[in-house]
This record gives sequence, structure tokens and C-alpha cells, in this order.
Amino acid sequence: MEDFTYHRPVLVDEVVELLAPRPGSLVVDATVGGAGHTKAILTTGADILALDQDPDAIKQASQELAGFGGRVTLRQTNFRDADKILDELQIAKIGGAILDLGVSSRQLENAGRGFSMMRNGPLDMRMDPRSQLTAAEIVNHYSDEDLTRLFRDLGEEPAGRRIANLIVKMRKTDPFRETVQLVKAIEKVVGRHGRRHPATQAFQALRMEVNDELGALEQGLKVLTARLENGARIAVITFHSLEDRIVKNFFRDHSREWVDRPEWPAAQRNPERYLKVITPKPIEPGESERRLNPRARSAKLRVAEKIA
Repeated sequence: MEDFTYHRPVLVDEVVELLAPRPGSLVVDATVGGAGHTKAILTTGADILALDQDPDAIKQASQELAGFGGRVTLRQTNFRDADKILDELQIAKIGGAILDLGVSSRQLENAGRGFSMMRNGPLDMRMDPRSQLTAAEIVNHYSDEDLTRLFRDLGEEPAGRRIANLIVKMRKTDPFRETVQLVKAIEKVVGRHGRRHPATQAFQALRMEVNDELGALEQGLKVLTARLENGARIAVITFHSLEDRIVKNFFRDHSREWVDRPEWPAAQRNPERYLKVITPKPIEPGESERRLNPRARSAKLRVAEKIA
């Protein structure tokens, strides 16, 4: 039985089957986390370049993967910068890539990282401690309008404007420094209803902003698909509708054969077509996986293949 104390990976069998890595090829696990997907891919005979912006994840993965020796290369970086690592390693093409955009259980449960709504800690939320922007910086210095936009657009929080108004009012006398302090403020506006924590959507928005998660995803998709060999595939697991939309649109824009633009007299062959969509509809976890791992509920897997 696997030990998933760091993070329980989602859709592992589906990822390996649809990624179909070739023995001896190099697959980039761009979000190695607790190395669950990496271990499964290694059993196919493929080698791995494992990336993660979180130093804690890299440390954990290096312990988990120590037995694989030279078949695994680990680097701490955001996947948006994967091309820099590939250049440094003099790797022109890759035999596959996997992106798992979920937050790890370890990150959520470590109060000191500031992701948790249940345990008090500093308002941080940086995946990479080397980056500058923290959740405290956002909460204490963004304007009322910017906070409203953030909670509404990234958090899809209906009470976004009211939460922003209260934060701006409260921070004048008592700046926000800790997670519980912010949770209490959000609870005043949203209240507690049902099983979902009232601060879930606001915290999600802050985390996504701190780590520029949507910007990193857009850039990472370009970088990684550009490096795929013909016939190699990219698999992306999302947990958020905005992320899934970015992946869906990216795959669509680079796989459709014909494009019609307003400035053109007629439809033309798509000059940016270099992918084939393998999953017309996203793959979702089955009932047994959702029961075993409640965090898998919102996971969606999409896969595309590089074509000549």
C-alpha cells in the first residue's frame, strides 16, 4: 500500500494510460508534489524531469525517488520556466508532460505556509518562498475595487464586494497578519452554511493571485507543448473552472484545423495547429476514488498530443 502522507495523487491510472510514455523517453512532471504521478510513470520505463516551485515538495520528492537514481532529475522552479531548465540540461524535446494543478495536502495542513483556514498562521500563501508577493500584502494594500475583482473573478465568491468592503474598513485600525484573523472577518459577511468553509473561495482567490496561477498555466502550456516530440502527450489535471477553461481553450485553439477571423475574407487553415485533443470531454475521478479522496471531487483531466 502506497503511503500518501504528503499528498494523495489524483487519476494516476488514467494519467499513465493516456500519457502513454515510451520506455527510455523523458517525461516532465511539472508539479512533482509528493511524486505519486512520477512513481507511476517511472514504472513504464520512462525517465523523469521533476519540477516544483515548492522547496518542501522537492525535498520530499527527492526522498521518495532516491531509489530511482539517475532516472530522475529534480529542480525547484515554476513550470512556466521549464524551458530554462531544459536548455540548461541541453534537452531539446520531451516525451511527455504532466501538470497536476492541485494544492497538496501538506501545503494545506502546514499552518506556517498560510494556506490553511483551520489552523492559524501568517498570511503568506507563497508556493515559492523566494517570490515577493504575500497574501498579507494583497489584503492590506489592494484597493477596495481590486479586492472585489479578485474575490469575484478568481474566487467566484458572490459576497466578494462585501468582503472587500469589510477588509478595507478593518485594516485601517488593525492590519491583517494571520489567517484566523481574516477567516473571522469573512465569516462575519458570509456566515456558516453547509459543509463548505465560508472562507474557501476567498482563500482560493488569494492563493491564485499570490502565485499568479492562471498566468503561470497559460505560459506553462505554451512552453511545455512547444517541447513535445511528435506523438508525445501532455496531461493536465485542474481543480478549478477557470483553470479548466484555460486548458480547454488552449487545446481547442491549437487543434482545430480551420480558423475564421473577422479580418479574413474566408476561413483558413489554422497556422497554429500542432495538437490533437485526446479527451474531447475531461476525465473525472470515479466514485471509489472520490470516496477515498474527497479532494479529488473537482478534478478534471485533459490530454492532448503533439502532431507534425
